[in-house]
Amino acid sequence: MEYEAVIGLEVHVQVKTHSKMFCGCKNEFGAPPNTHTCPVCLGMPGVLPTPNLEAVKKTVLTGLMLGCEINRICKFDRKSYFYPDMPKNYQISQYDQPLCLDGGVVLGKYAFPKDAQKDPIASAKKNVRLIRIHLEEDVAKSFHFETTSGIDFNRAGTPLMEIVTQADIASPEEAFAFLSTLQQTLSQARISDADMEKGQLRCDCNISVRPKGQLEFGTKCEIKNMNSISGVRRAVAYEITRQIQTISNGGKISQETRRWDDAAGQTYLMRTKEQAHDYRYFPDPDLMPMRTDLGLVESMKQQMPETPSMREERYMRDYALNDYDASVLSSDIDLSHYFEGVLNAAQGDRQKVAKAIANFIINDLLGLLGGADQTLADCKIMPEHFGGLVSCVDAGKISSKQAKEVFVEMFATGKEPSTIIQEKGMVQISDEGALESFAKQAIEANPKSVDDYRAGKMAALNALKGQAIKLSKGKANPQLIGEVLEKLLNA
Repeated sequence: MEYEAVIGLEVHVQVKTHSKMFCGCKNEFGAPPNTHTCPVCLGMPGVLPTPNLEAVKKTVLTGLMLGCEINRICKFDRKSYFYPDMPKNYQISQYDQPLCLDGGVVLGKYAFPKDAQKDPIASAKKNVRLIRIHLEEDVAKSFHFETTSGIDFNRAGTPLMEIVTQADIASPEEAFAFLSTLQQTLSQARISDADMEKGQLRCDCNISVRPKGQLEFGTKCEIKNMNSISGVRRAVAYEITRQIQTISNGGKISQETRRWDDAAGQTYLMRTKEQAHDYRYFPDPDLMPMRTDLGLVESMKQQMPETPSMREERYMRDYALNDYDASVLSSDIDLSHYFEGVLNAAQGDRQKVAKAIANFIINDLLGLLGGADQTLADCKIMPEHFGGLVSCVDAGKISSKQAKEVFVEMFATGKEPSTIIQEKGMVQISDEGALESFAKQAIEANPKSVDDYRAGKMAALNALKGQAIKLSKGKANPQLIGEVLEKLLNA
C-alpha cells in the first residue's frame, strides 16, 4: 500500500525588541545567566505586566506580510503551565482571540533544498496555509549538567510569536522550504533575527501518515523544539519512514511527543499523549483586551516592507533577470541593497547592465567572499566602483574577460577600476581604423579560414576573430572586430 505524509508546523519566533514582552528587562541574547530579570519576569507576587507595543506592532506586521486577517479585538490569556522554566506556573499567551488569523506562505522553487529543486513539486509555487499567529512570552532556558540542572531566566518573558500552519505540508522538502521562506521574510523585515542556533526560531513538527487518497488523518506524532532547518528535514524524513514501517509491519502509531537526536539520526519517545492537555485557559485579569482597528493596522500597512518574494518578482519584471538570479539576489537583504546600489551607479541599458551585475555577484563575488571566509560587510568593492566596472564593459572600453581580471584585483585591493585598467594597460581598442588594420592582417595571414567562411562555415569567422585579437595583444573590442571582419569578408 502506498502512503502519504500529512505535516503541520508550529513555529516559535522570538520578536526583536529592546525589552521583554511584559516588563522593562533587556531582550538580549548571550548575556551572563540571570542578569536580565526583574520581579515581573520572575513571577513575584503582586506584580503587574505591561504589554510591549513594539512586539504587538511587529506581530501585526508579520500577519500583514503573510496575508493574515488582523483581529479587530484580541486579548491575552493565562495558560496553566507547571514546569520549572515558567516561574508563575502559567504563561501569558493568546487563545481564542489571537492577533492574526489565516494567511499563508508561498513556497518558491529556490527555497527548496538544492537536491530537490528539479522536482516538479518545487516549481508549483505551493501555498502553505496558516491557521493563526499569536503573541506570548517565552519561557526560561534549562541547562542539564552531570549531576545538577540550572535555569537561566534571561529568556523568560521574551516576546514570542507562534505561527501555526494547516496540515498542508506533504514532504520533508516542503517543510524545509517553508522554514527557509519564513526565516528570510522575518529576518529581512527585522521582525526577528530568526537564528535557529540561538533559539530565536524553533519548530515543533506534527507528522502523520495515511493511505494515499484517504481523507481522514492518521495518528500524529509531535517532534518538539527543532533548532535547525536541515535538522527538521532529516527528522521529518525519518519519522515518515518510521511510521510507514510500523504500520506496514502490523503495528499501531500512538499519539506521542518525540525528540530528535541529530547525531543518531532518529527520533525518541519523550512522552505519550492519551488525550489533549488541559491548559485551563482563561482571560488574563491583569491585561485589558486590545483594539487593532484604531489606527494600528493602517499604520503597519504603511510600514510594510517588500518581502523577498515581492523583490524576486520585481527583479524578474523590471530587470528581466531569470528566476534563479532573482531568487539569489532577493534572498539576503544586504545582498539586495548591494545589487541595487551597484545598479544605480552603473550606466548603460538597464536590463543589460542588471544581468551583468547579477552575473558578477553570483558567479564571482560570492565565490571570492566564500574563499576568503568573508561576508559582504568585509567586501572592499564599493558599489559605485563596481558600477563603474560594468559601465566600462558596456561602453566597450574593456572586454568581459578583462573585466573579470580587474574585478579580482578590485576585491583584493579596493582600487577603482579605472586605476587598475590603466596600471595593467587594458584599455580596449575600439577605433575602427585600428581594428580594420588588425582584421586585414588576420585575413591575409589565414587564407584557408577566409575560404571556409565564404563557403558557409561560420566557425571560421571566430578563428579569424581570435587571430585579430591576438594581433592586437588582446586589446581589440571583440564585438567590433567581428563586425569589421564580416564587413571586409563580405565586401
